[in-house]
Amino acid sequence: MAFVARAAAKAASSGPAPGVGTAWRMMATTRLTTGVCAAEAKRAMRRVRAYVGLGSNLGDSAATLAAAVRALGALPGVRPRGVSRLYATRPVGVNDQPDFRNAAVALDVPAGPDPATGAIALLVALKGLERAFGRRTRRRWGPRELDLDLLVFGRARLAVERLLEGVSLDPGKADTLLVVPHRDAAERLFVLDPLADLAPGLVPPGWGHTVAWARRRREAIEGPDAVRPIATWDADERSWAPA
Repeated sequence: MAFVARAAAKAASSGPAPGVGTAWRMMATTRLTTGVCAAEAKRAMRRVRAYVGLGSNLGDSAATLAAAVRALGALPGVRPRGVSRLYATRPVGVNDQPDFRNAAVALDVPAGPDPATGAIALLVALKGLERAFGRRTRRRWGPRELDLDLLVFGRARLAVERLLEGVSLDPGKADTLLVVPHRDAAERLFVLDPLADLAPGLVPPGWGHTVAWARRRREAIEGPDAVRPIATWDADERSWAPA
């Protein structure tokens, strides 16, 4: 995963942090070297729109998330399409820890030869980034240097076995399946608020309602102060600007 360090260094050139892997390039080259025609390999590198949630509550979390956004954009074959506002959010599950900073990004990513392969490749890249940013194993729902969640992967609705490199670092999380759309996204305001910045009219597969509708429903449950916008993304500076 030498590209992890290189993408990390590229992100760090305009702020702190690290980066991630060659999974999508390997998908294409492996298929070519096993006798699959170049046209099919090209089809395997089609792109789909993916949404990734970001979170951190250790160290300079805003700087970490800004560097993570840059590192995501440096992944091979990825085209950044949007960055949400930055939010301060109350912790969920374990309350005796600092507030989180959360955001979301829209990315056009390689689709892979099929949705499961493409989603797993992206997941492996995300978990590689978490480790490159110093993510360590702690209690479940506890503090973290960086958390990257695959929320939506095109129109795919999946429940597939993760590769070892894509297993969650949360202790006690025995589920080894990658579920897309993310199984908790509709029940977490810290996910829905950033996602609604990017795609309020999106209806993720299986939801039956828009992201904006889910956000309003969840805000009525959690309250308007649970998640607060504190900064916007400056595309020119590739960093946060106070809201």
